[in-house]
This record gives sequence, C-alpha cells and structure tokens, in this order.
Amino acid sequence: MDQIDNLTKRLFLAYYSARRHKRNTKSALQFELNLEANIFKLRAEIMANSYRPLPPICFIVNKPVKREVFAADFRDRVVHHLIFDYINPLFERLFIADAYSCRIGKGTSYGVARVEKFLRQATAGNQTAYVLKLDISGYFMGINHQTLYQIIEREIDRHKNEFDKLLPIILNLIKLIIFQNQTLNCRLKGDRKDWLGLPRDKSLFGAKAGTGLPIGNLTSQLFANVYLNDFDQFVKRTLKIKCYGRYVDDMVFVDSDRSRLQELIPVVREYLQAELDLKLHPKKIKLVPASGGLLFLGVYIKPTVKLIGCRTKSNFYQLVRDINARLKNKNFSSERINKARLQINSYLGVLGQVCAGQLKRKIIDGFDKGFYEYFWVAKNIRKAGIKKTQKLRIGYKCHKKPESSSSRQVTSL
Repeated sequence: MDQIDNLTKRLFLAYYSARRHKRNTKSALQFELNLEANIFKLRAEIMANSYRPLPPICFIVNKPVKREVFAADFRDRVVHHLIFDYINPLFERLFIADAYSCRIGKGTSYGVARVEKFLRQATAGNQTAYVLKLDISGYFMGINHQTLYQIIEREIDRHKNEFDKLLPIILNLIKLIIFQNQTLNCRLKGDRKDWLGLPRDKSLFGAKAGTGLPIGNLTSQLFANVYLNDFDQFVKRTLKIKCYGRYVDDMVFVDSDRSRLQELIPVVREYLQAELDLKLHPKKIKLVPASGGLLFLGVYIKPTVKLIGCRTKSNFYQLVRDINARLKNKNFSSERINKARLQINSYLGVLGQVCAGQLKRKIIDGFDKGFYEYFWVAKNIRKAGIKKTQKLRIGYKCHKKPESSSSRQVTSL
C-alpha cells in the first residue's frame, strides 16, 4: 500500500511539473478536467505494467534551426516528469559542472559565461591559447537504445540503496520510453514537404533500427546528458582537460598547447565511435586561436567581448517582419500576442548578455506603429510586455513571468 501511495504522490507532483507553462494546451486542459480520475487511471496502468504511450504529434520547426519535434500527449509528459524527478537527482550529482544543457542553474547563459572565462584565463597576460570546437553528427538520432539503457541501469544499480521500492517500476518505464518506436502511429502535423531540406541524420524516420531519441521529450534531454557523461568523465579525469565544456553535443576545449588540442581530435573520435557508436561531424571540427574567439550557443565569444551570432540576429529580424505582417493582416489572437511577447523577450534576453545596445534599438525600431497598440517596450530595451488595455480587450491574463533565455530556446511564431 505504501508503494502505491508513494507512486500516487509522485504522479501528482509530476502533473504539476508537466503543466507548468503548458496549462492552456488542449491536452493539458482535457487531463485536468478529470484530474484525480486520470491520475489514478495512470497509476493503475503503471502498476499493472499495461501503460503504453499514446501516439505523439510530429512536426517541423524552423527556428532557431530546422529540426523535427515529437510532441507527446500530456498524459505521457506526466510520466516523463515522473521519471525525470525520480532519477535526475542521482545523475545531477554525477554530471560534471561544465555540462550545461537541461540543468537547473546551468543553461546557455551559464555555458557562454564559462567559455568566456576559459578564454580570459587562457589568454591572460597576452598568452597564446587555442580553442577546439567539436560537434557530433546527428547526435540525438545516433544514440543507441541498448547502450543508453545499460548506462542508466549501471549507475542506478551502483546507487540502488538511495532509491525506494518504486525503482523496478521506474526502470520499466524508462525501458519503455527508450525502446519505444516513436515513428509508428505518430500523427504528422503540417505538410510532408516540411521535411524537405532536413538532413536524414536529423530525423527519427531516417535513424537506424535501435537508435534515436525524439527531440521534444523531457526524458530525451536528460538521457542525452546521461549518454555523454562517461565521455565527459573521460575528458576531465583521463585526458585531464581543465577547460572543457559541453552543451548537448557541442564541445569546446581550450588549451595553450595547439598540438595537444590537435592530438585530441583522433582520441575523441575513437572514444565516441568505440564506446558510444557516435561520429564526429567532419565539417564542424574547428581549431582556432583563442584571441579570435568562437561561436558558441548563438554568441560570438572573444576574451574581451561577446557579440551576437549572425543567425540569432537574422532570426530576430525575421520575427519583426512576421509580427509586422500579422499586424497588417490583423491576424493577432490572444495566443499569438502572448507568443510574440515570449519570443521578443527571449531574443532580448540573449542580446542582453552581449554587447548589442545599438543593435537592440535598431531591431525594435523595425516594428510598425501598430506594434505599440499591443505592446510596450522598456526604455532599457530589456523586455517587452502586453499593454493593459489589450489584456482587457482580448480577455488575456498573464499569470507567469517570461522564462529566462538561458532555460529555453526561441520558438517560431
């Protein structure tokens, strides 16, 4: 009975986590209408080992880059949060400090600040230093299901005394989520032509059997960190690289010895291939002087200054054009207005971390006059908001502050 009660409590907590920033979605509202009944039904299915995820919705997003997304039903997102909340505390302790993605207190802002610190330390006193930047080819689609589950099972077994009696049930759910074929019975949103131009190694439909995780699931973000944790430990403990950081599969190494960084490339390539069945992207291997800086997480980082990347700047300009077009066509629902606010603040958050005062003013000045009938922009151009008169007119209420740019990516309008 205690075991069932514990699972029920965890499911309710997982529900509250899953609905954060998603409460007004259709599937979330449907689940909430009969919350207790749905929670207890989900608990019964999990306990009986009859739980099976519903078909996800698959679609393409084009910003900040073109990628394929699988959106799970809200009921399944509750299960994802259940798994995450149960095992993440363990893996959070195991991860190195310089793994930045999908972690509380980390994120893009932290990653940029750390790499900036690496460059400043390496070039202090006009010392010569170099930066090696590597990227894994089709990372999410190359993750081997069996290897991933073995890594998770191994680490949990080492620390099994820290878990309660729910552990076997959670492991069954983890196995189900990892080995589920997301491409079967998924519902395509949009047109099949949307997939044109998407590289084959960026799509689950092109992944080899037994490989690939869907982009869009909370569990996928955690599993992506888990999968490369052994590699991170190898770099830090065995190779003794002090200035190393990773965001998903983007890796940065900083050292005063160019030849040492050059020698790292085949070592890293061999480790990834032999241990994780992954390949370095041959066109994304860059070894450059640290004084010249590097592009990392949308920011061009130099030892003395940070500038915004061209793609991020271009995407912000495109957002302005999209909003102006909607204003002209009067195609602005309350949902679109709020989404535009979130997107603008996301970009302003990124620009607030770099030297871009004049650029922010230039981009904001690109909005048509009608923009200010809906929105206000702070004098320091750090954030935008919806005018109170518009909130009353459209019946919109803003319950939450915009998320920080460090914890999420910019979405398309």
